[in-house]
Amino acid sequence: MKWPLLNLPKSVKKKVRAETVKKLLLALQFLTILPIRTNVRFKEEDFKSVCAFFPLAGACIGLILAPLTFVMEPLPHLAMVASVLAVYIVMTGALHLDGLADTCDGFFSGKSKEQILEIMKDSRIGTFGAVGVCMALILKFAFIASFPKELLWKMFILVPVFSRWVQAMVCSHCMYARSDGKAKLFFKYANVKDTAMGAASSLLFIFILFGLKGIFVFLAALFPVALLIKFLEKKIDGMTGDTVGAVSEIAELSILFYGLILLK
Repeated sequence: MKWPLLNLPKSVKKKVRAETVKKLLLALQFLTILPIRTNVRFKEEDFKSVCAFFPLAGACIGLILAPLTFVMEPLPHLAMVASVLAVYIVMTGALHLDGLADTCDGFFSGKSKEQILEIMKDSRIGTFGAVGVCMALILKFAFIASFPKELLWKMFILVPVFSRWVQAMVCSHCMYARSDGKAKLFFKYANVKDTAMGAASSLLFIFILFGLKGIFVFLAALFPVALLIKFLEKKIDGMTGDTVGAVSEIAELSILFYGLILLK
């Protein structure tokens, strides 16, 4: 069997590889604070199909976290889990936790759509935001710490892969609720093809790590995520960068929860 890419001219193959690397770098620069230095200049059109590379960027994050579970193995189990989780938060610049905090402040305010969007733009964190972040971290730590060591490193790959695919799905299926913002270009250029490509790569990673059980976990974890997306969309007629971050955090809790039920 011959793969179509192998039959392409060398110049075309080189261009395809360059575009792939470029989009992966763009995804990593947006989703992490990793010191990626490149001479590549990004233009607006480079955002086309970049969401398809979100799960791969998540896999890159996971492949940094997973070895840490072995490096830090001399530590007590809870201390090791807390340390790796802290590295994960630092690597992502707490971007999605910030989105969760802003979403909680806005949506639990009981205000109108316009007021909710205005509250979420406020850089200050309120009571609901602080409580939401604390609850998310406590639950995430408890869920992760409950996995046996032989599954723990795999979960540190599964979690960022799944949550980044969910981000891509939101961008391609939902309307953007603001007229501007950092996430606008992702919503503008994301499409169903990106979701499908991201799902394929995510399922491949999950199958390699957990087999068919991992596929069931993936599907089960989608249910609460879908309910949350519907709720958020209904309140503000779309999604924002903050709500994408909130959905990402809930997606991580969901995949961990169902992983505890189905994988142990």
